[in-house]
Amino acid sequence: MKTKIAGIGHYVPENIVTNDDLTQFMDTTDEWIRERTGIEERRYATKHKESTTSLGAKAAKIAIDRAGIKPEEVDFIIFATLSPDYYFPGCGVLLQRELGITKSEAAALDIRNQCSGFVYGLSIADQFIKSGMYKNILLVGAEMHSMGLDFSDEGRAVTVIFGDGAGAVVLQPTDKEDQGILTTCLHSDGTHAEELAMINPGSHGGYHLGVEKFGYPDPSTPGGVFVTQKMVDDNMLSPNMTGQLVFKTAVVKFPEVIKEALDKTGLTTEDIDIFVPHQANLRISQFVQRTLKLPDEKVVNNIQKYGNTTAASIPIAMSEAWEQGRIKEGNLVCLAAFGSGFTWGSALIRW
Repeated sequence: MKTKIAGIGHYVPENIVTNDDLTQFMDTTDEWIRERTGIEERRYATKHKESTTSLGAKAAKIAIDRAGIKPEEVDFIIFATLSPDYYFPGCGVLLQRELGITKSEAAALDIRNQCSGFVYGLSIADQFIKSGMYKNILLVGAEMHSMGLDFSDEGRAVTVIFGDGAGAVVLQPTDKEDQGILTTCLHSDGTHAEELAMINPGSHGGYHLGVEKFGYPDPSTPGGVFVTQKMVDDNMLSPNMTGQLVFKTAVVKFPEVIKEALDKTGLTTEDIDIFVPHQANLRISQFVQRTLKLPDEKVVNNIQKYGNTTAASIPIAMSEAWEQGRIKEGNLVCLAAFGSGFTWGSALIRW
């Protein structure tokens, strides 16, 4: 028994934010952003009307419909995001409520593997399907980054990269030998965890990072708060990224984990029909493409339109490629991601 993608869908908000639009808030240019990231525009959700959960629900409804099942037939939900609606509970149960399928009391699992979230979720779902425990798993990757970005000159290096959106798949068992997930490979290395992280607000209390740089509640007093005045005054409530380190590590780990998957299945890069990388940076994707010697027609890149949507980027790109007819039955589809943690992974799927 293997696991197949029975239905796929994606949703991006209607609000288009161009590079020129961002120049109203920070000292940047369209040329500067394109040169470093390849991004031309991104989508932002509408405050008070949309959330990470609602974006995920719209993508999920499309995937469920394409899978030919009813929402209440979903027996397990996996939700991957780094921008949840609440600190807790996670978006999994909120999605269940949004879809109106609480009566079934299907299990819901939230995972926090950031840019690698969809690949990690795919691997988790694959194990549950193969074990026979579940038959209709809904895997969603969704992000609403726009609510947590720093629209100032200090935050521009991070802010210009990210956008909002969601993608979803329904996973089911298949007994066809020439169909389904062939393998998944997952890795992590926490050595440089803080180099790509949103450190505050959190419950670290200064344990990892030191008082002077990041601040935390007075350790001599009982209790504490997630957000301190120092964090607000010193602009410590935004994502932190050491771009050069992330880039240099990603361009090594992407090819490594893809080769690992190919070696496990006895395949080669020539066998890949479609490569869907995490849309982190167009320069990273192009570097990996050259390393693997893949032609343009085999590589899916849509970061130009949507920016980096983290856990949502692979399912959005894969859904678009499927809708465009670029992914066909029998194709070997390769997925790969690298992101915060650091975490990275790959998957090979026979469509």
